[in-house]
Amino acid sequence: MSVLGFNAVYVIVSRELKKFVRERSRLVATVARPLIWLFFVGAGLSRLVRPVEGVTYTQFIFPGILGMTILFSSIFSSISIIWDKEFGMMKEILVAPVSRFSIVVGKALSGTVVSTIQAALILCFFPLLGIELGALSIAGVIIICALVAFSISSFGIVLATFYESYESFSVIMNFIVMPMFFLSGAMYPVKLLPEILKVASKANPLTYGVDAIKHLTTPMEAGVLSPDFPLGLDIAVVCAVSTVFVTVSSKLFERRA
Repeated sequence: MSVLGFNAVYVIVSRELKKFVRERSRLVATVARPLIWLFFVGAGLSRLVRPVEGVTYTQFIFPGILGMTILFSSIFSSISIIWDKEFGMMKEILVAPVSRFSIVVGKALSGTVVSTIQAALILCFFPLLGIELGALSIAGVIIICALVAFSISSFGIVLATFYESYESFSVIMNFIVMPMFFLSGAMYPVKLLPEILKVASKANPLTYGVDAIKHLTTPMEAGVLSPDFPLGLDIAVVCAVSTVFVTVSSKLFERRA
């Protein structure tokens, strides 16, 4: 039976957080990418897409940009597992008297903390876009970002258990990250996609995270730019997917890591 060792989780999260703080170039790069999409791509396409009920296209893609920040940061945080495998650190972790479940939760939480910090930094730009958010809405967005980050980090751990080298893992990531982003409703409403792409979007956990953030940043009852799913469904799916990925990754970790 898997037992959660809080000390082990704390040590893993603390180690990854220290690495993140020391790598300032990584922080700059991960914050710069979303801002380029938001202010360059968003501002350009705003000239083509008319505002709907007072919501501009740049305001519409803001939740998607937060989702992009979480997606890239969370999924690439699992690269630490590959590094640990290559440099032998994983063997030292595995011989420690802690459960594999604790290691998986620690890795997922470390990715969650780092991703949520980066998303919170991007969230600070909402006044420049003309979006009005109260304290409760800001807290709600951060909580949703943390839930989504935990889900995506767990998914990254599942993938990392199948690869032993950084090069092979990076290649497969490129085939997964960009489709997940473009099919998440970040750049265009899911309701306007062709039927086959709608199915793919509904199978994408990031879709529900982005949609949940839309409920708080651009709450609209109707219209093409309104959220695609009920908020309760969004949160339920993200939580369910997190549970499944953590369970699967802990099982895979026992067999393959």
